Amino acid sequence: MKPSDQIDKRVTELAEWRGQLLSRLRALILDADPGISEDWKWNNPAWSHHGLVFGIVVETTKAMEWVQLTFFQGAALADPDHLFNAGLDSKTMRYIKFREGEAIDEPALKALIRSAVAYNLNGY
Repeated sequence: MKPSDQIDKRVTELAEWRGQLLSRLRALILDADPGISEDWKWNNPAWSHHGLVFGIVVETTKAMEWVQLTFFQGAALADPDHLFNAGLDSKTMRYIKFREGEAIDEPALKALIRSAVAYNLNGY
């Protein structure tokens, strides 16, 4: 199965706020970088452009209900809008955890996505 089909399947399986959010994040990612490739890594959606850029983990246990956008080289990125809200002590990755009903600063997120892609394109 192609990665895009696996992501479609995951969106359908989640059929509530998490699926809607995954679909929305996917659209923002594809809009921010039309050259990005969809992947399926570690049983989760991921995106690459000259290497892995980020992945999305959907947590569905009652104790942890969130959708996490993992920037694999996030520690190297400027975050002027303070979108990263988890993994701030990590030496490489940074995360944005979204919970039900939280607003998304779409322009800031797209800028951060473009920054992550530019980081990959510039050879780390």
